[in-house]
Amino acid sequence: MNIEPRTTKGLRLSTLLMGCSALIAFPALAQEQASDDAIVLDPIFVQTEDDSQTLVASQVTSASGLATDVLDTSASVSVVTAREITQRGAQTIEQVLNYTSSVVTDYYGADNRFDYFQIRGFDAYTYRDGLRVGASFGGMREEPYAFDRVEVVKGGNSTTFGVSDPGGSVNYVSKAPKQGKYGEAYLSFGSNSKKEVGFDFGDDLNDEGTLSYRLVGLLRDAEAEWDFSRDDETYLAASLAWRPTEMTSLVFSLDQLNRDSVPGGGGHPIGTDYEASRYFGEPDFNYRGMNRTTAALKFDHEFDNGLKLGVSARYTDVTSDFGYVYLDDRGNYAPGATVVDRFLFANDSAGNDFVINANLQYDTSFGAVESRSLLGVEFADSTEDSTSWWTTVTPMDYTNFSYTGGGYDLTAIAPYQSRRTEQTTKSIYLQQELTFNDRFIANLGLRHDKGETTQTNLFDGSVSSGEYGETTARAGLTYKVTPDLSVYGSYSESVVPASLTVEPERGRQLEAGVKYRPAGGRALLTAAIYDLTKHNMTVTNPTTLLEETIGESRVRGIDLEAKVDFYRNFSIIAGYSHLDSEIVDDGDGSNDGNELQFVPNNVGSLWVNYTLDGAGHRGDMVFGLGARYTGTMWFDNANTREGDSFTVLDASFSYDIRENTNLRINVTNLLDEKHVTGGIGANWYSPGRTISASLTRSW
Repeated sequence: MNIEPRTTKGLRLSTLLMGCSALIAFPALAQEQASDDAIVLDPIFVQTEDDSQTLVASQVTSASGLATDVLDTSASVSVVTAREITQRGAQTIEQVLNYTSSVVTDYYGADNRFDYFQIRGFDAYTYRDGLRVGASFGGMREEPYAFDRVEVVKGGNSTTFGVSDPGGSVNYVSKAPKQGKYGEAYLSFGSNSKKEVGFDFGDDLNDEGTLSYRLVGLLRDAEAEWDFSRDDETYLAASLAWRPTEMTSLVFSLDQLNRDSVPGGGGHPIGTDYEASRYFGEPDFNYRGMNRTTAALKFDHEFDNGLKLGVSARYTDVTSDFGYVYLDDRGNYAPGATVVDRFLFANDSAGNDFVINANLQYDTSFGAVESRSLLGVEFADSTEDSTSWWTTVTPMDYTNFSYTGGGYDLTAIAPYQSRRTEQTTKSIYLQQELTFNDRFIANLGLRHDKGETTQTNLFDGSVSSGEYGETTARAGLTYKVTPDLSVYGSYSESVVPASLTVEPERGRQLEAGVKYRPAGGRALLTAAIYDLTKHNMTVTNPTTLLEETIGESRVRGIDLEAKVDFYRNFSIIAGYSHLDSEIVDDGDGSNDGNELQFVPNNVGSLWVNYTLDGAGHRGDMVFGLGARYTGTMWFDNANTREGDSFTVLDASFSYDIRENTNLRINVTNLLDEKHVTGGIGANWYSPGRTISASLTRSW
């Protein structure tokens, strides 16, 4: 199972604590550069906006692959910056996305195997620095502290990154070296016996400032909110940037993520109201381990004729496993019954993935027309070995329940599936942007993906293979009414190659919207309406992880979002979405006309920060309060069981104890609201209240 022994944690934690104490002692290096000219000038390097200081982002790349002002982008894009992540104290990707319109999180409650979120009613694919990671459902849980920002693109857009669901996608932007000396180290303690230490620092390595480094890491020793649980993690990333000239940069990064946790609470019997911490699985068979190592390279060079070259590559090696016993009483549930069915589910997987993307961008103008063109190619190759077990376990009477007292030996249980999957994808894409008189901005995107998949049955050695070729398009038009106000309309297509036995999923979306950025960029207000359709929709059963196909589904909706940063004292993050989902054709007609599972009709959120300026010996204090509302939704596509609507409150408090020293307290689910978020065979409760206190020293 490749789980790291727990006996080493105390040593690792002590070592890292001492290391963090020493970080502040790193010396600063002067920055200067001599040129061949007679006059010595300091180098000028253009750096992107600092997401650690910004709440309202002005630039995005995820919508088209071209770095574009958010007002000029004919798509809905929400950016969660590092500042917002810190203010809200987000510890998971689901918490990062909690205050983003049209995003639904925690729809499977106390299941912690994956990052559970949907955008506009559909599971979302994820990317890291523009390179594919994969589906969030079934993938690794990411670490938010690793990222400067999280970009949420709403609506399918396969022309940009390739594989994408019609609801949208998420691009994680990794922390990279900056110029000059900077950093922070923190200690954190909280609910569920949480103890955490982390750091993020960097500096220049030469006097010229052309060589810089950055180190990011954390170590957490914690439990989850259920009995017999753990939630431990180690993350370490090192990156090196070389900028020999203003026109050239090369960044190399290496990171390692290790998680030692549990899959979740295993569910609670339907019709009961036990404490959410009550565990009905088996303590000796409850594990979730993940270990991932990633190496990445990014090269950019700008020629002096409007031409730019960009190359990004990443290699990933990952192993994961999980096993647990869960409740599933769909077979014989009856009101008043106290005996429920239990099942064992386990999976071991190991694989590697390589992806490389190279493109040329050419910027030019023709009179009053400005043109930006991006032509690129991408190659991806991955291999994964996966073995899964599933079997019945002795039913239990929850009124007289006791654990069996022993684990389960997987060598004595026949796996139901064991296979190796090898996939290769070759892609070519084109993005074209034309700006007329600084008012009309037209976007066109085309991409062709050709993939081949080979699956080997590791039971008998039999091999099956298949290939696909898909072309997707995107077109958009933006009109700048004023420099601060734009309206747009767009059409986009998406494609997801499901598997050998299931046809690729194809999506189409029409969208129209308006964006307003007043107050000199300190605020961004957006509104959008959309109509998206997904054909041959493949649904993954969250219990068995087996694929089930729905012929066609449709979601129509409206998104409203506001991010306002009134300079120093006041900021607001608000969002509202209305989603109208429908299963148009499920193949046999039994669910036609029903709503999609886990898609509420209404979702809304509001977060407010107020800063009380320091006076005398008292430093600044920041008070934050948030509310998240989720409307009723069905737990299955048959629409047989409906969940209640609920509202969750979150809060934060920050105090500058002294210069560069900050105390922060964050509370999620302030009132400890308990509700059922998933009801497939059992009750899956929402995450309970957690409190975290962090002491941070920055420089």
